[in-house]
Amino acid sequence: MSADTGSAESWKLTLPCTRDEAEAIDAAEDVAVEAVLMTTELYEDDREHWRLDAYFEGEPGADAIAAIRALVPSAAGVSPAIERLADADWVTMSQSGLAPLHVGRFYVHTSAHDAPPPEGARAFLIEAGRAFGTGHHETTSGCLAMLDAMAGEGVRRVIDVGTGTGLLAFAARALWPDAAIVATDIDPVAIEVTRENAVVNDVGGVELVVADGALDDTITARAPYDFVIANILAGPLVSMAPELAAIADAHATIVLAGLLETQREGVVAAYAACGCSLEAVDRRGDWSVLRLRAGAERYVPGAPFDPKGRDGWALDL
Repeated sequence: MSADTGSAESWKLTLPCTRDEAEAIDAAEDVAVEAVLMTTELYEDDREHWRLDAYFEGEPGADAIAAIRALVPSAAGVSPAIERLADADWVTMSQSGLAPLHVGRFYVHTSAHDAPPPEGARAFLIEAGRAFGTGHHETTSGCLAMLDAMAGEGVRRVIDVGTGTGLLAFAARALWPDAAIVATDIDPVAIEVTRENAVVNDVGGVELVVADGALDDTITARAPYDFVIANILAGPLVSMAPELAAIADAHATIVLAGLLETQREGVVAAYAACGCSLEAVDRRGDWSVLRLRAGAERYVPGAPFDPKGRDGWALDL
């Protein structure tokens, strides 16, 4: 999402970080600071020497600095480099290092790279505002690859849980023009961003819902879904396994992402307990994207859902 910089000053805060911290920042669903965050690998295959740049409209105050510091504990003893930038579009500047991403039929780019897409590719303009991803993170690009591989399948009802920028829901619309598609997120700002991105990319017919998990009445009323995609984090994926399995149709495809390879076994086990079986894994660096198949009969939970009773949100899987 692009920001209207107007006459506001643009500032940048820089701190060192580790690769693990950078990956956690990329995967975070919510960051308690209004800034565009960019992480950069300084040396190839070096896990310890990365850099975090935070771009602000206006000089960051003590609270904003503290929020950024909290993201990179390894830099606890380092003074942040803070500088006022020359007048420029700070969002475009922060994205200048993000090369376009071409995954199968999909081409994802920011406004800093508006060259024509490859022949036959569906282009999506996704800006990296408000700390949401552009599609460059391994989990999102892996999901796009999973979607691309399903292009020939007949899909009628899709739900994208934790939609973020809306990119995966938009990709589903490109593949299945006649499908009913629901995109949800717990964060109202994400739904606002998705709505704006839908207009920019001329994507219609995606129903947007602010919801915690899959228990909203609108979501359950549209069930069952024959394609469920959830690109969130391992803890929530485990906790929500029964409710996601419950909205999936018999033999539905379920794609899960946002988990590290070391967390795969725990996530797969949670869905196996709900009758789902693992069909494929797309491993990208330390991250894995899973494709599962729902059981031959729709999963029926043994008790009513209580979102307050979910466990596993902070699991160290």
